[in-house]
Amino acid sequence: MAEINPFAMAQRQFDEVADQLGLDEGVRALLRWPLREFHFRIPVHMDDGTVRVFDGYRVQHNDARGPAKGGIRWAANETLDTVRALATWMTWKCAVADIPLGGGKGGVVVDPATLSDREKERLCRGWVQQMWKNIGPRMDVPAPDVGTNARMMAWMMDEYSKLKGEFVPGVITGKPLGAGGSLGRTEATGFGVVYTIREAMKHLGMEPKGTKAAIQGFGNVAQYAAIGFIQMLGGTVVCVSCWDRHDRTAYTYSKDDGIDPLFLQSITDEYGTIDKVKAQAAGYRIEPGDAWLSKEVEVLIPAAIEGVITGETVQQISPRVRIVAEGANGPTTPEADQVFKARGVFVIPDFLCNAGGVTCSYFEQVQNDMNFYWHRDEVLQRLDEKLTAAFHAVVERSLAEKVYMRNAAYMVAIGRVVEAMKLRGWV
Repeated sequence: MAEINPFAMAQRQFDEVADQLGLDEGVRALLRWPLREFHFRIPVHMDDGTVRVFDGYRVQHNDARGPAKGGIRWAANETLDTVRALATWMTWKCAVADIPLGGGKGGVVVDPATLSDREKERLCRGWVQQMWKNIGPRMDVPAPDVGTNARMMAWMMDEYSKLKGEFVPGVITGKPLGAGGSLGRTEATGFGVVYTIREAMKHLGMEPKGTKAAIQGFGNVAQYAAIGFIQMLGGTVVCVSCWDRHDRTAYTYSKDDGIDPLFLQSITDEYGTIDKVKAQAAGYRIEPGDAWLSKEVEVLIPAAIEGVITGETVQQISPRVRIVAEGANGPTTPEADQVFKARGVFVIPDFLCNAGGVTCSYFEQVQNDMNFYWHRDEVLQRLDEKLTAAFHAVVERSLAEKVYMRNAAYMVAIGRVVEAMKLRGWV
């Protein structure tokens, strides 16, 4: 299978909708590429006394609607194009959720599983030392992503506060509760996926109780999507598929009568690797990594990495699938989209489906600014209201324009960003 360039894919998606909207060339030129890109080197003193140098990135795609917003991803295969794509999608995600933020993303080329906790802390602080003059609550607000977590955000916030000479909790979101974090943030993205699935089922006239789902991934998003699908909708999750960091192979963990996500959580490490021995002892079948694609389910939830449903792999998907809920960023290629259109599959596009995380991050910023914190039920209620409104805005645009859901989401998002750029005199 040919390697997929995620930024080229993001640009292709944008170009298709730009044609439909009739955007002029100046507006297109400004939105096809990020406004600012940073590539820097981070020297870190390792535990063995050596110095290792890491490549770091931060891309600020567009901040017409507010400060750039987006996570920091640590991955061995991180590239500038991956960060560009994710920053671009963050612009559309914030706009479609109608929160006053723009799009950004960061990255470090590293496998975090190879570092000790002290090495991770030094690398976190080194990233901030390189970027602190170009991030901030009114400029660019990072957050955790693949390979990073709340504890690491606390280190970054602390380093920024030291450099600024004042306590600045709003510089970074996804922090622990004791360091200015928000209740509900841990489950926000996964629960947001379930809120949009619930609304899609209403739209399609489906009865949620008794429906089945297959999930790719078992990181934070997939875990809470599984929990929410079972607890909120009364459905069954027949499998999850995830990467095993020990033998560097993907596996699908299946149970025909449904998995228990709380049990699987209890035997999963911080990098999303499930303990195979304990899973087998509990009666789970361990299948090839792509087995999740071909399960006989109504709902498919890719919630891991980009580019997994391609023009080739889409052929493995059962005709029974009615909804594809993109918990991951960019999991579906344009070639696969064409197949979904032909089959009449209802796709909840990534930057709508997984917008729960950034929406809750926005709530965290608001609470940091107020120095007053909401209880969990209030956070999740506000999140549900925000994503439900966003879903219906996209569905209404899809029906009015007679276009695919992804195109409708882009139309809503791009329209809001372009309006902000015009009001500010950029174009």
